[in-house]
Amino acid sequence: MPEYLKFRSKPSGRHEGKQHIIIVGAGIVGVCTAYYIVKHPKFDPEKFHITLIESKRVAGGASGKAGGLLALWAFPEQIVSLSFNLHQQLSNEYNGEKEWGYRRLTTVSLEGDISHLSNKKHNEHGDDEDEDEDEDEDENSEGQYEFDDISFKRTTTHDSDSSSSITDRPPKKTSRNTRSSSTVQLGSLKSTLPPTLNWITSSLIESCSKLGGTDTTAQVHPYKFTNFILKKAVEESKGALEMILGKVNQITYSEESGSATGVEYQPTSVKEDKHQDEIINVEADQIVLTVGPWTSKILPDCPISGLRAHSITIAPFKDQPVSPYAIFTEFKTGPYSYISPEIYARQDEVYVCGEGDSTVAVPETTDDVEVVKSKCDELFRQVGKVSPNLRRGQILKRQACYLPVLDVPSSSGPLIGETNVSNLYLASGHSCWGINNAPGTGKIMSELLLEGDVKCADISSLDPSLYFDASVLFEDEVEEYDYEDEAAEEDEEDEY
Repeated sequence: MPEYLKFRSKPSGRHEGKQHIIIVGAGIVGVCTAYYIVKHPKFDPEKFHITLIESKRVAGGASGKAGGLLALWAFPEQIVSLSFNLHQQLSNEYNGEKEWGYRRLTTVSLEGDISHLSNKKHNEHGDDEDEDEDEDEDENSEGQYEFDDISFKRTTTHDSDSSSSITDRPPKKTSRNTRSSSTVQLGSLKSTLPPTLNWITSSLIESCSKLGGTDTTAQVHPYKFTNFILKKAVEESKGALEMILGKVNQITYSEESGSATGVEYQPTSVKEDKHQDEIINVEADQIVLTVGPWTSKILPDCPISGLRAHSITIAPFKDQPVSPYAIFTEFKTGPYSYISPEIYARQDEVYVCGEGDSTVAVPETTDDVEVVKSKCDELFRQVGKVSPNLRRGQILKRQACYLPVLDVPSSSGPLIGETNVSNLYLASGHSCWGINNAPGTGKIMSELLLEGDVKCADISSLDPSLYFDASVLFEDEVEEYDYEDEAAEEDEEDEY
């Protein structure tokens, strides 16, 4: 195991006598927070100590299983440009192209009709298992196209029938609408598909819109990025950053001052079994929760829930390179049915994710996330219909993760800042843009924790106290405690 990934089960005690900052969650937001704290000019390893507590593994959730798309047109606008530029700076400093697959790319939105294609099922090696009917069109056939200022649509016999027109179709019903708040400037393209997007069957595309070019969109491999930045944070801390493997059960607080004083956690992986059931209390001056969809398990009143999304990674067919594109899609599969897989070409693989579902509640840890194999195989079958290259490729991973969704109508998240409980901070609810906004969030938190004020961005509208009361949990505990005392006194009176 690399040195930077060595976790403890109990605190070393090195935090005593120093300003102690606890970060709960070793996903991309927690790791970036730790990194920017140790890089802050005011950070002194002789005066500060950081404890990073993770329940299972680094980047075990969406931080290791997301697509890794970066965009200047993401949301919220308060931190997007800051974070997008920080991604570029980190890549320049540490050779991100080599270390975590950073690169600029083009993003497009494709619409088409694949309802006439066969329902072939492909195994993970791209081989056909059965076939209901032959495909109606040759994969490389060309059509005639009409253009407008925003996008273009392919003129086919389907367009004459208004019932099958893309513009007249019934609204798509989906449980995932995580990118709808983005402000996107669409640009016209000069042909059916960009000439370099030659791994998508052009004859199936009825509409293509450009969402962003290399000046506004980029990508990273999130798992590699998170682990690399953690490694640098450990190195830069000069021994003032330690990691603990444990599941945080609750925040501790001072009844007298009403402020948070630390956390209680249970070790989740230790050498000696006798520590497994032990509850450990660690005091801290500042506590930061960066646990995404698991936030409400620690703060039950926090309006952040989880949306499960399945994804796969595919090794493209040999000798057929895949050009750098991120693709949002909407394909008609029947009279009133549509699919919307997202396809991200990486340096050595292609990432595909499907629409989210909320049918299964967020489990206790990232290791407990249920992966439904049939959902992953269906993704492979879907993209195989529009890309011969991917159809002949091989599935590398089947996976699922939960996106943290803020359940309030007036904001798309995230929540960043100090709660209405002193010394308790929140950096969570980033929806599908957590990878994009993690560096910006980390820098914001470093200024807030070490300076008491944020200079790099205006986060007033992201204030957690605007959306929930973090003290509710503590008040409930006090009421329960008082009730138990009162009941005990009544029992004594009855005995007397």
